[in-house]
Amino acid sequence: MKDHYGRTIDYMRISITDRCNLQCRYCMPHKIPHLPKEHLLTYEEIQFICQIAADIGITKLKITGGEPLIRSGCPQLIGKLKTIPEITQVTMTTNGINLEQHLHELKENGLDAVNISLDTLNPQVYQQITGKDQLPKVQNAIIQSIKAGLPVKLNTVLQTGINENEWPQLIKLTQQYPIDIRFIEMMPIGYGKQYSPVSNTQLLQQIQAMYPELQKEQSIHGNGPAVYYKIPEAKGSIGFISAIHGKFCQTCNRLRLSAHGSLKPCLCYEDQVDLIEPLRTCKGKQREYQIKEKILQAINQKPKEHHFTQSAQITETKPMVQIGG
Repeated sequence: MKDHYGRTIDYMRISITDRCNLQCRYCMPHKIPHLPKEHLLTYEEIQFICQIAADIGITKLKITGGEPLIRSGCPQLIGKLKTIPEITQVTMTTNGINLEQHLHELKENGLDAVNISLDTLNPQVYQQITGKDQLPKVQNAIIQSIKAGLPVKLNTVLQTGINENEWPQLIKLTQQYPIDIRFIEMMPIGYGKQYSPVSNTQLLQQIQAMYPELQKEQSIHGNGPAVYYKIPEAKGSIGFISAIHGKFCQTCNRLRLSAHGSLKPCLCYEDQVDLIEPLRTCKGKQREYQIKEKILQAINQKPKEHHFTQSAQITETKPMVQIGG
């Protein structure tokens, strides 16, 4: 399915909860009211939406939150989504705290890959960023995921004055392990508006100064917009997701489905398409038709580009935990 600008929309990120067991300073630094359970999409509703989306052309799904592994039955949902014939890949983003205990179930249910949030290797800084002392648990989950044969990517957000100088230690992980570490520029959404993003352009220059032999990779590493480089002889790669200093709107291929049933065409704007009403009031073919029309509406509403560098143009006000990762 193509949008108005000729982009193929084949990827949907699905938030299954607005709850999390961390309190990251740029996502959910304070406790906020959560959705009542009855307001969340049920797993049956998520599966129904995904089947309709697959009929339209969505082939890749990413399960997110909040923290998806704190919702009971997450691995089984992945297994159900994997049964949709048109879906070629189901992956997940997690903070890693509950990952090891669910690893066997996730593998059994066909999870294709996992993204793990890791902003630092310093326990004190980890606690400062996340509000919890859980770094060893996350590090062990990374190792166990690799041993289990699950492709692993690490998502890192550098923050000025907090962890901006930790990149040398973090990229060394790619020399030790077959993982990708991706540096994601802080986006001015929710609590992220309070922080100045560390420029990936400048970061790349620093890495190139330390590793002059750094090589740009042409191979595709996943569904996202990351640009990858590799230290020769390293087992893994270094990626850059540069929403501010490397705008990639021309290749945007995604929709975001929130835990409360709204489809979001773009992170920058508050525009969304509600699926809950037709999901819960329509029956049979009418339900199917209405959901299909809503998904097409969201695709047709995708803007040409975001305007993260122009604060007056950003209309989204919700924190990321309520939007979906």
